[in-house]
Formats: sequence, C-alpha cells, structure tokens
Amino acid sequence: MGEASAWKSTSQQHFAEGRALLEEGKLEEALEEFERARAEDQSSARIRSYYGLCLGIVERRFDRAMELCQSAAKQEFFNPDLYLNMARLNLAFGFTSEALRYLRRGKMIDPANADIEAVMQELGLRVSPVLVFLPRRHVLNRWLGNARHFFLRRFEVNERESAAA
Repeated sequence: MGEASAWKSTSQQHFAEGRALLEEGKLEEALEEFERARAEDQSSARIRSYYGLCLGIVERRFDRAMELCQSAAKQEFFNPDLYLNMARLNLAFGFTSEALRYLRRGKMIDPANADIEAVMQELGLRVSPVLVFLPRRHVLNRWLGNARHFFLRRFEVNERESAAA
C-alpha cells in the first residue's frame, strides 16, 4: 500500500471515528477527531463540513463554522449531508428559517434522505396545502390533503411489498 493511500485511510479513520462520536453526542471528542482528519486531508469537503459543524457547536464560532460548511457544499454541491450539516449548525444557533432553507436544498438533491426527513419531522414541518391559494383549513384543502395522504401511504405500502417480494 502506497504512502498516499495510507495517509488517506488514516484521515478516513479519524473521520469515521468523529462521525461515531458525533452521533453519540460526544461533541468535543468528535471535534478532535475531525481536526485530526482535516490536518491529514485538507481537500475533503465532507471532513471540512463535519469539522465546521462541530467547531460551531463546541466553540460557538458560527461565522467560521458556516464558512467551512459552505465551502464544502460548494465543492460537493450534490451531497445532501453537507446541507444537513449547515441546517444543524443553523438550528444550534436558533436560525430556524435558514436551517429550513438548507434542509429543503438537501431534500431536492435526495428526496428520500432519512436524516433530513427526521430533522424536518422534529421541527414539526407540515406538507404545504394542496391548493396553496386557499387557507389550509379550507374544506377543499382538507379533503384533497386527506386524499393525497391516503394515496401516498398506499403507494408506500405497495412499494415496500414489491421490494420485499
């Protein structure tokens, strides 16, 4: 194994450890792992984004953290996890509307992203009314919304059954 690939695997090991620690809520330790990974691989957008997220939350350095996350998202604009990190960072500082913007961007890239969906559900986001020009409580919106919900659930059940077969 060459020196470059060994270096890359070490940075990936630190990155994987940092993600595991982040999921466990051990933010300070996760930040240290992401710092090590970043020291070894400055070009990785994913490492930069997770480092920025932890830096912002742990050290309360929003501007620097957002700068890191945004540069990562510009580099890998197709990666929904990077938008999720920007949303989490904004939520940690109480910027809900900005977080929603990033969650929606990530959702456009990957509509089935379970992590983004979970954060949106935690925020209690509702689906927009079927007829946006009428109030949400209007009888037509309620009826059409119930029908949409019924058919989407039916579609999900059929999709799961066909995948299991």
